[in-house]
Amino acid sequence: MDLIDINDELREVAEVEMVIPRNPKVYLVRRNPFEIYTDMQFKRKYRLSKGVAQFVINLIGNEILHVNNNRGLPVSPEVQVLTTIRYLAKGAYGDDIAEHHGLSQPTLSIIVKRVVEAIAGHREEFIKFPENEELNTVKTEFYNIARCSAIVGAIDGTHVKIKCPGGENPDLFINRKGYYSLNVQVVSDAKGKIRYIVARWRGSAHDSRIWNECLLRHRFAKLMVYYLEIMGTYPCSRYLLTPLLHPKTDSENRYNRAHISTRNVVERLFGKWKNMFRCFFNGLHMKLETTKAAIVAVAIIYNIYMTGQLQNGDSSDEESDEENEIEDGYFQENMQGNLFRQQYIQRFF
Repeated sequence: MDLIDINDELREVAEVEMVIPRNPKVYLVRRNPFEIYTDMQFKRKYRLSKGVAQFVINLIGNEILHVNNNRGLPVSPEVQVLTTIRYLAKGAYGDDIAEHHGLSQPTLSIIVKRVVEAIAGHREEFIKFPENEELNTVKTEFYNIARCSAIVGAIDGTHVKIKCPGGENPDLFINRKGYYSLNVQVVSDAKGKIRYIVARWRGSAHDSRIWNECLLRHRFAKLMVYYLEIMGTYPCSRYLLTPLLHPKTDSENRYNRAHISTRNVVERLFGKWKNMFRCFFNGLHMKLETTKAAIVAVAIIYNIYMTGQLQNGDSSDEESDEENEIEDGYFQENMQGNLFRQQYIQRFF
């Protein structure tokens, strides 16, 4: 081995041992939206008042708080909740939302999953079907709309657009309009609050199947109350009233008019709910289980918002985006259900 070879080896060893300096970590600026925005600006950006947003933060703050360490400038509960609300309310791309709140896109994805699951965990506290004395109050409120007696809720389904869920049979999530969705069943009370929600069925599932499989149906089978349904996609029964496709008598016409006026509460609910959370229009681009939790979470936030509106005496409604026309042949009829409906019409109309 000559001198030149030894120098080459030493040079190679020196290059291997050379330490390459790392770029310094850059932290984006995180501003406090409660401080930098006026009440009007805040509501325009987050679709909620500061009071409602703070209520949600207080509700789940301890559940999403980093308690292990303070490495890497952890994201506060306030920023986590507000980032998630804006992501759902505006339906914008994640990069824009993340940058607005001083976060990276991967961090935003983790935060949204954590927050919606935490909010959805409070489902039983904020989405409850009325019982006992409250049930009688709801009946009275429905009766005051258009004199429909013994009604305790209005039911309908709406499709929430999602990304392709993958898996073995993703085509099962394609609805009749040709896009991937979850068919979400909702029950509204007379004030437009969500009293029951099922957010787990694929888009190809029919409304009647969702109703037949839900726990509420089995409960209603034991109750001596009527139940109002918005369109004719459910079977008429003792506890599920549908409109008449071809009314003939004056009583039947009065029943149909009252039915239309009364069922309108769930149509307005969908309009208001979807206008509050624009993610319904642009679609939810999350994993399937996170999407289901997000739907329940926005239902809870909507109910919190509605509770404040009703307490303040504000019952203004948004226009509905639902299709309300009655299609010929779209009703599922059965002998016993028709008989109960006819008895209901004769008794009350």
